[in-house]
Amino acid sequence: MSHGKEIKIICGNSNKPFAENVCRNLGMRLSSSNVGTFSDGEIAVSLDETVRGSDVFIIQSTCTPINDYLMEMLIMVDACKRASAHRVTCVMPYFGYARQDRKAKARDPISAKLVANLIVSSGADRVLTMDLHAAQIQGFFDIPVDNLLSSSLFVDYYKKKFNGKMDDAIIVSPDIGSVARARAFAMKMNLGLAIVDKRREKANQSEVMNIIGSVEGKRVILYDDMVDTAGSLFHAAEALVKNAGAKEIYACASHGVLSGQAVEKIEKSVVKEVIFSDTVPFARETPCSKIKYLSAAPLFAEAIKRIFEEVSISTLFK
Repeated sequence: MSHGKEIKIICGNSNKPFAENVCRNLGMRLSSSNVGTFSDGEIAVSLDETVRGSDVFIIQSTCTPINDYLMEMLIMVDACKRASAHRVTCVMPYFGYARQDRKAKARDPISAKLVANLIVSSGADRVLTMDLHAAQIQGFFDIPVDNLLSSSLFVDYYKKKFNGKMDDAIIVSPDIGSVARARAFAMKMNLGLAIVDKRREKANQSEVMNIIGSVEGKRVILYDDMVDTAGSLFHAAEALVKNAGAKEIYACASHGVLSGQAVEKIEKSVVKEVIFSDTVPFARETPCSKIKYLSAAPLFAEAIKRIFEEVSISTLFK
């Protein structure tokens, strides 16, 4: 037998509604577990049912508070391995620390590699994630890493939204680093591509320099892997409208991290609508009217099903 005798899905505290949605798509229940803290802040994990010989999938986005959720996941992996789970897969809809994938200057750490080492050392057998900030992070692991793409969600959404009338639309990459990602999305949408060239003076701040390509009179869809402080989105949208003559601005990203004043920036921006997948939970009591979510749970459910059945999941990357 090449895989466990049954699927067990457990989750930490980062995004329980997402895990429950995955289970609904699989037609099964979320396994019972308890993840809390002791009085001194140490994380306590208790599995309330047997996982012996099972294929265990731990669903945990490493979003804010990232260090707590990362530690929860590592301890859950250890608990499952010590309870004789056959195989443990870390399902990380959002992979934190992915932006620290290289040395940008002298004496910088490569934190994404450190996180990869921690996951492997904890005993994980596989990682399933979505839209890594840098695809080469897969090479940081000594175990298989499946990197799903959210672009299919957005392709279907915009084709329905515009009723297939996309003659005046164009995909725009908000920076040079996202060009490959935006180009692949543009090809799926059968649209042209433009690029916002910006200079980042320091972390979480950016300055738009110029726009490569013509967007005059067009409906623009800004496409990126994540929106954190929304600074890049805010400045790119303003430049596209005021300096380049874009007619309307829409935006979509896989992960809505939305730290600091991000929600307020989006509300005040010229962007008409921002679409995220639900890999990161939106916890604001008063949500922004411009923000909408598409569920990535069906895609993850299909990937989990195929991993358990030991069949190819390569079609999910297309």
